[in-house]
Amino acid sequence: MNVPLVLPQFLDRAVALYGDKPAVYCDERIFTYEQLNGRVNQLSHGLKELGVKKGDRIAYLAPNTVEMLEGFYGIFQLGAIMVPLNIRLKPEDYLFILNHSESKVLFVDQDLYDLIKPIKGKLETVEHIIVQYHDSSTNEIDYNQWLSSFSTETFDRAELDENDVCSLLYTSGTTGNPKGVMLTHRNNYLHALSSMHHLRVTDRDVYLHVLPMFHVNGWGSPFYYTANGATHVCLKKATPESIFQAVQKYKVSVLHMAPTVLNALLQYYEKNLPEIEQDVRVVIAGSAPPPAFVTRVEKELGWEFIQVYGMTESSPLSLISTIRVQLNDFSPADKAKIKAKAGYPMIGCDVRVVNDFGEEVAHDGVEIGEVITRSHGVMLGYWKNEEATMEAIREGWLHTGDMGTVDEFGHIDIVDRKKDIIISGGENISSIEVEGALYEHPAVLEAAVIAVPHEKWGETPHAYVVLRDNHHVTEAEIIAFSREKLAHFKAVTGVTFVDELPKTASGKIQKVHLRNEYWSAKGKIERFVN
Repeated sequence: MNVPLVLPQFLDRAVALYGDKPAVYCDERIFTYEQLNGRVNQLSHGLKELGVKKGDRIAYLAPNTVEMLEGFYGIFQLGAIMVPLNIRLKPEDYLFILNHSESKVLFVDQDLYDLIKPIKGKLETVEHIIVQYHDSSTNEIDYNQWLSSFSTETFDRAELDENDVCSLLYTSGTTGNPKGVMLTHRNNYLHALSSMHHLRVTDRDVYLHVLPMFHVNGWGSPFYYTANGATHVCLKKATPESIFQAVQKYKVSVLHMAPTVLNALLQYYEKNLPEIEQDVRVVIAGSAPPPAFVTRVEKELGWEFIQVYGMTESSPLSLISTIRVQLNDFSPADKAKIKAKAGYPMIGCDVRVVNDFGEEVAHDGVEIGEVITRSHGVMLGYWKNEEATMEAIREGWLHTGDMGTVDEFGHIDIVDRKKDIIISGGENISSIEVEGALYEHPAVLEAAVIAVPHEKWGETPHAYVVLRDNHHVTEAEIIAFSREKLAHFKAVTGVTFVDELPKTASGKIQKVHLRNEYWSAKGKIERFVN
């Protein structure tokens, strides 16, 4: 008889083999895997008493806590579907998602409850709101009191099929309402098996939750670190100081984050020089960093840098950029260039870069095409949105909207989002390439490049720059620097200095806001001139 590939098996394995081992550190609390499993069972019993059945949606608005982590497994035991919510949205966004997903129960952290209060009366399907870290100011169910009233005894699970939807993840689209990505048990299970191999996850690992768990389940971390009996460390608020303190205190061996967060850690390290004794792996996804950044992480921090690529719709990881044995004799500089790329396909993933005719681009590192993928991780589709599903998945291939090249060794390099490619005088310019050049300037802390209109060339690159502390540089100097580093048609033609760049909760820079800001400022200037 075939055993279905369902996610509760991962916690079962951890309890059987690592029951008395620390599973989670959270707010000075320690839980073994046996204790974590007991809390998961309490949650399942409690949800059943609330009338939750297989297929019901259960929403979570919470930071990285043990309460969030146990939610995945407590919900899955009923065959229900978890709906993790981005903590940086507006009340109107939560109203849409909760009503669109038809969520039945909402778990919310006390610190985030004020985001729900304005829309509470407009929620159409939410029957119960349960508050974690509850205080007397909130007239809702107290999570800890509620949880403690239920048994830790083994829960009689619903009959689960590996093709059942287990999580509904709403992507923060730049236009229109967010879309709910349906991921199945099979999606997440097989993705976890591939990821734990490529990331070398073992029972000796201590994983620090920096990337939010609502972000594609924190890259599946509740699954593959649990399956291997690794230890989770939860941080409600991840600052450079709190991250380094946790790395030191708990002997953290692996972290996942966006490049902007790692950049902030580098700045903190430069000033404070915290001592880290253990080996650390840092897994990075998002916009590609320049090779010089990779070198700094590995030389200054002494951490192993691992670049990965993926998206919510593919569970998410599809590519990884580690040095394969046949490239081991490359120089350190060439290895850094390879590590900065999105990488080569992970086991179980078929990833290609194709032109407008669906033909694979040349493996020359020059020809640009769209990245498409098919794998066990590709979503079932978008919740109640068949049209968007058909647009994203065509003939079995997920079209990512990312543009890339392929080098002679088969490494894919993401050069831009399709919508972020700058077309200047008929030439395609990668905003990521321009940003990489700007990062080489000693005064530049962060940079983001967008297309702006130009009378002669149609579009040219414009940079938004955050300077390092105690550094000063002019717009003309940044423009001249970019012309030294790049072909002149790729150089920036204007610079806006800002105190910070708009980012998603996972640390990705939101260029749509920069474009809106640019056009808003331009409109004001034009009105003033007129």
